[in-house]
Amino acid sequence: MLYTKNKLSTFAGIRITKMDKTFIFGVSVTGDNFTDRVKETQRLKMNFGAGVNTILISPRRMGKTSLVKKVINETDRKDLKIIYMDIYDCRDEYDFYNRFASTVLKETSTKAEQIFDTAKDFLSRIVPKISVSPDQSSEYSVSLGITPKNSSPEEVLSLPEKIAVKKGIHIVVCIDEFQQIGEFSDTTTIQKRLRAVWQHQQNVSYCLFGSKQHLMEKLFQSKRMPFYQFGDTIYLERIPTDDWKKYITGRFAAKGKYISDSLAEEICSKVENYSSYVQQLAWNVFLNTDTEATEENLKDAIAELLAQNSALFMQQIGNLTTYQMNFIRALCSGISSGFGSKEVLETWNLGTKSNIARIQKVLIHNELVEKNGKTITLADPVFKLWFTTNYM
Repeated sequence: MLYTKNKLSTFAGIRITKMDKTFIFGVSVTGDNFTDRVKETQRLKMNFGAGVNTILISPRRMGKTSLVKKVINETDRKDLKIIYMDIYDCRDEYDFYNRFASTVLKETSTKAEQIFDTAKDFLSRIVPKISVSPDQSSEYSVSLGITPKNSSPEEVLSLPEKIAVKKGIHIVVCIDEFQQIGEFSDTTTIQKRLRAVWQHQQNVSYCLFGSKQHLMEKLFQSKRMPFYQFGDTIYLERIPTDDWKKYITGRFAAKGKYISDSLAEEICSKVENYSSYVQQLAWNVFLNTDTEATEENLKDAIAELLAQNSALFMQQIGNLTTYQMNFIRALCSGISSGFGSKEVLETWNLGTKSNIARIQKVLIHNELVEKNGKTITLADPVFKLWFTTNYM
């Protein structure tokens, strides 16, 4: 069931506006839409306050960005400055240096004019370019044009430490989508360069996290990599069902609707407690509910969830081979290990035993499956639902 903007505004007798955030997905979550993560929040606050480097690792859609932003919003110490940056669209080393330096300069300056003075003090050959929004609001962007000719990597990477010393504060630099570093050309050299500078800083600590778990684990869990044991590693687990049930039933009740504990639990079960998907499916159920949510409402909501993600999933399987598709079919049927056995190879037409490693490597790289020890599982519970519905 799809609704136009006008229908949605008065759907089921409830006026729903842009600011009516009953359930939030697809973006970072704040305020009342953030649920649980009490222990993780406290641990992150303690790490930030004590200057401990932190690594956040979890599958996609578990709320890493939301957690970091929650801690930033709840921290009001005058001697602690927390800086957030997203490097998802950085494609090479100097893209990163420009994002790093411009964000640090902007976030540690109370006025645009101060950026020029700070850059002059600590980035001697850089002249910032500041662009103010057309409506003359307080929003502005900073462009530095850092290149190998006008600045050294060490000079850029030392910037937050120099600013922290000058201001007498501690700075925490939070870098989202940090796994992008691992995609840069000559990445090992770049990682060595970053760690060589950052590990000696006394007034700056780092919180590094990203959405590609296997790449983050490769960066931080391998003894061969420069960032091995760089800081306190926090694995974000799935929020328990009991906490989700309280959240879902409470959000329904706040809008004059009712959903039973058992149906709220089904929502969690269908998407295996993946945070963003719980919010999205709960929202779909909410839209389909007049006053009291039913099994039929959940059924319709699941169909909508699959339709909403279908284009993405089609793209993900577009270039898969028959063997790779068959491997996914085996996973959907409940098989998670023993793929090299004669029975599994023949039942699911996976080719030869030597073919299994190649299949797994491609599917892990494409983020369709995850490997924990000898166990292989599908990375996305909604993809599993969609694939089972359409290809089994």
